[in-house]
Amino acid sequence: MSAPAAQRQVITLALAQALFQTVSALVMTVGGLAGSRIAASPEWATFPIATMFLGTAVATFPASQWMTRVGRRKGFILGALLGTAGGLVGALGIALGTLWVLAAGTFLVGSYQAFAQFYRFAASEVADAACRPRAISLVLGGGIVAAFLGPLLGRLGGPLLEPAFVGSFLIVASVSLLGAGALLPLQMPAAAQDSADRGQGRRWVDIVRQPAYLVALFGAATGYGVMILGMTATPLAMSHHHHDLPATSTVIQLHVLGMFLPSFFTGALIARHGELRVMLAGVAMLAGHVVLAASGTGFTAFAGALTLLGIGWNFLYIGGTTLLTRTYRPEEKGRAQATNDMTLFVVGLLCSFSAGWAQQALGWRLLNMLLLPWLGATALALIAFAVLRRRKASGPAGIAQPDSAG
Repeated sequence: MSAPAAQRQVITLALAQALFQTVSALVMTVGGLAGSRIAASPEWATFPIATMFLGTAVATFPASQWMTRVGRRKGFILGALLGTAGGLVGALGIALGTLWVLAAGTFLVGSYQAFAQFYRFAASEVADAACRPRAISLVLGGGIVAAFLGPLLGRLGGPLLEPAFVGSFLIVASVSLLGAGALLPLQMPAAAQDSADRGQGRRWVDIVRQPAYLVALFGAATGYGVMILGMTATPLAMSHHHHDLPATSTVIQLHVLGMFLPSFFTGALIARHGELRVMLAGVAMLAGHVVLAASGTGFTAFAGALTLLGIGWNFLYIGGTTLLTRTYRPEEKGRAQATNDMTLFVVGLLCSFSAGWAQQALGWRLLNMLLLPWLGATALALIAFAVLRRRKASGPAGIAQPDSAG
């Protein structure tokens, strides 16, 4: 694929990412608040968000395998249509006052997310090796639009119809439908579409047990889990400390902006300093989030903590994704990518489901302080892998090497 054609596909994927992340940010902004209105107890308030991640975890492997057969374009469009259905079902659940129906709707939105998480891998497939980190970053940078639109649409949709938040989920359906339309011009290179025909590649266990793969997965899972726990608990914590919906929406906007604005330079940082240093910087940002979260419960503390939370996620997620793309051959991509993303969303499921309980039982400050051992383990894993890779630098390297240090 020529460079101009590749650029057009990356722009298409970035637009699709912007629309998808708008849906995701909208649900994260109002999902727990909508759940709290119809849940039997406060601990179940975040159940609709947890089922969104359950939908992603359940659908990730089927989505990957189906796209291996029919291609990225058809799979991505189907995913967006599942998001449309999820918005409609979620609105129905709120109208009926039934938590399980609302959760079924967010489950479908999660299935949309399962497909959309492969946008970044599609970007890596249309770009050459030198431009791959920047292509991944640019696609994720489409989420900057979501930083403004997602929380804003959630806030506007909240009182739009009765009961509250029905309008928010109808907006979810509409934006998802726009996402399906945005993907119609997508064209993937034949090499990416036909890679499954080249052979079976290595065994799944040989791919996953590589140190580089494990470190990429652990780093990205840390960023994702810590981010989901903090983002899910924030609206409930801010409500508990008497912040209104506009203030909460502003904090979520700053958080999503922190998630995606760095994408415009994260790729360049990785190209210059390497994935591991950028990922370690991400761990430091998440530790900064914990410090600010423990410092108080005013608007400034929430806003600063959630901004650092977003930046830390960005560095770990893009760094981990870039490192992961070095660990598999083209014919192995379906298994390697699906294993990575399914693991991330199982972690996200556990963190989102536990956020309501943890916020209720522990409070905002202690909830975040308990993240420090997890962050410490991640930093140690990254440092240990850097030492291992330095020792192996003089030996053979490359994605074809089982147990490669990356």
